[in-house]
Amino acid sequence: MKLYDSERSGNCYKVRLFLSLTETPCEIVRVNMVAGEHKCPAFLRMNPRGQVPVLDDDGFVIWDSTAILVYLARKLEREDLLPIDARGMAEVTQWLALAQNEGLYGLARSRAVLRFNRPWNLEETQAAGRVALSVMDGRLVSHPWLVLDRLTLADIACYPYAALAPEGGINLEPYPSVRAWIDRVALLPGHTPLPWVT
Repeated sequence: MKLYDSERSGNCYKVRLFLSLTETPCEIVRVNMVAGEHKCPAFLRMNPRGQVPVLDDDGFVIWDSTAILVYLARKLEREDLLPIDARGMAEVTQWLALAQNEGLYGLARSRAVLRFNRPWNLEETQAAGRVALSVMDGRLVSHPWLVLDRLTLADIACYPYAALAPEGGINLEPYPSVRAWIDRVALLPGHTPLPWVT
């Protein structure tokens, strides 16, 4: 397998974290976003959206971090990370939706405004980010993990941008349960650090 990846991307990190936690071998191919490699014709043939991550599994190409996580969980038969029963799958999926909504449009974009000079409205993105953290904190106040009281794709998907919230100017102090959960994830065997945090 090959993962087309950018080290600074939280969405790419989600996939790298999954691979590390599950000890799944995968070749990492760095995509130079600054040089525009993600917009070149060869890359656009893999992902017409021109975004990372992209996974190539022996010619089967899939893009989008959530789709890649789901694919890997199923391929590796990791029902602990993505249950196959309707209720468990729904519980995990609702947190994947939060990661791709308030997590992306709030936490990730706040960071992108401050770190990468992206043009979004910082006040609006921070407000959405605080919604994500409040929802997560409400769950984590009485549970060690986001669903099923064990690590699942929900935690892997929500973790990076929650941990990076301070880079988007969002203080984690009001969210003690989120902070404790971030520490729990960091202590997991096979955890890979967020290398670009400064």
